[in-house]
Amino acid sequence: MEDGGKPGGLGTMRAVLAILQWWGFNVTVIIMNKWIFQKLDFKFPLTVSCVHFICSSIGAYIAIHVLKAKPLIEVESEDRWKRIFPMSFVFCINIVLGNVSLRYIPVSFMQTIKSFTPATTVILQWLVWSKQFEWRIWASLVPIVGGILLTSITELSFNVFGFCAAMVGCLATSTKTILAESLLHGYKFDSINTVYYMAPFATMILALPAMLLEGGGVINWFYTHDSIVSALIIILGSGVLAFCLNFSIFYVIHSTTAVTFNVAGNLKVAVAVLVSWLIFRNPISAMNAIGCGITLVGCTFYGYVRHLISQRQAAASGTVRVNSPGTQTEMLPLVDEKQEKV
Repeated sequence: MEDGGKPGGLGTMRAVLAILQWWGFNVTVIIMNKWIFQKLDFKFPLTVSCVHFICSSIGAYIAIHVLKAKPLIEVESEDRWKRIFPMSFVFCINIVLGNVSLRYIPVSFMQTIKSFTPATTVILQWLVWSKQFEWRIWASLVPIVGGILLTSITELSFNVFGFCAAMVGCLATSTKTILAESLLHGYKFDSINTVYYMAPFATMILALPAMLLEGGGVINWFYTHDSIVSALIIILGSGVLAFCLNFSIFYVIHSTTAVTFNVAGNLKVAVAVLVSWLIFRNPISAMNAIGCGITLVGCTFYGYVRHLISQRQAAASGTVRVNSPGTQTEMLPLVDEKQEKV
């Protein structure tokens, strides 16, 4: 049974539908953002990110207070500034750098680099926090690192700035994942409550830099662009879909096991790469595709190893750890769900 106690057929169908709608929202958000930067010539990643944060703030408020989709998790005022704000700051950097990288490099290359996040997470924990890992964890990182190197060397549309933005974005994602373990200790956040508290802070952090650095360019774009209405619909639509993506992640976590989530997440990258190539026709060499495939296989292997280790640790401690939706972490970002779910 895939869905915690429900009949196999119904549970499997629910899991498949959850994964498909998650893929749909994720790929659509990525493609729309790339379309905004490339086809609409709206080269303002800070503004696009700010629109996403605003839409997500509104969506989370409606989901909790109007639709009652999830109960509000109360957070003390002091903890909002000491715990939530630092997380929001790193989270904001992560989202902005993801959009910056999308402006300069193809979706296929950007998505492959984002798959490097497990490696940066392990390395950061080892270097900064002196955390020790089993040899199997290190071994699982070899194909990830090798695949990234092969993809970077053979990338036909390589851009140094876009590559650096994507790599620093991986570090920001890893930092946020690690900080969540300490800063959010005592709070059991789900994805909707995470957005509810972090998106307003992210909007506040990014609003002034966006106005100062991109305000003039945005105004000039409004005066020179031909189809303003349709362009605004796409930009706002990407923000709305960014929040819907969070809701879809919440649904897929509660409909699948940790292993299924890990495999589906890596297959989602492959789907995004394929769809982006069909739309934008960016050149992809055979070696580049092989590098991407090696990276995704490595990520899947890494997730499987982490799953085995967590199951063994649970058995050793005498606790029953059921590999079900309820055991999976729900601490999620807005549009970047490359996190450990075991």
